[in-house]
Amino acid sequence: MKTNIEFLRGFKPKSAFVAGLIGASIPLSWLAFIILTKEDLFEAWMLIPLTFIPFGGIFGALFFYLMGFVWFPTGNKKLVALMFSTLIYFIAIWISAVLAFSVTGHWD
Repeated sequence: MKTNIEFLRGFKPKSAFVAGLIGASIPLSWLAFIILTKEDLFEAWMLIPLTFIPFGGIFGALFFYLMGFVWFPTGNKKLVALMFSTLIYFIAIWISAVLAFSVTGHWD
């Protein structure tokens, strides 16, 4: 059985922070672009999705970083881990969008 130190041997907090920042910036920039191009449609309820969806991106990107660069750093396992964690990244964004829109009452 692995101890906590062996489990996170290749973990670098700075790299994890950058992965989370990139993971949050992708959906945030997309949502900001939509809001900026349609300024007349902006309402206060849109702030909840603007905060929840990037958090889903952060968690998805951190999972991607851990799977691809810490837990499975080489070989075919890394390729499978990257493909799986990419899927998990998009699922995390989707689930956070569902949560955000259901909280605001706009998920039908």
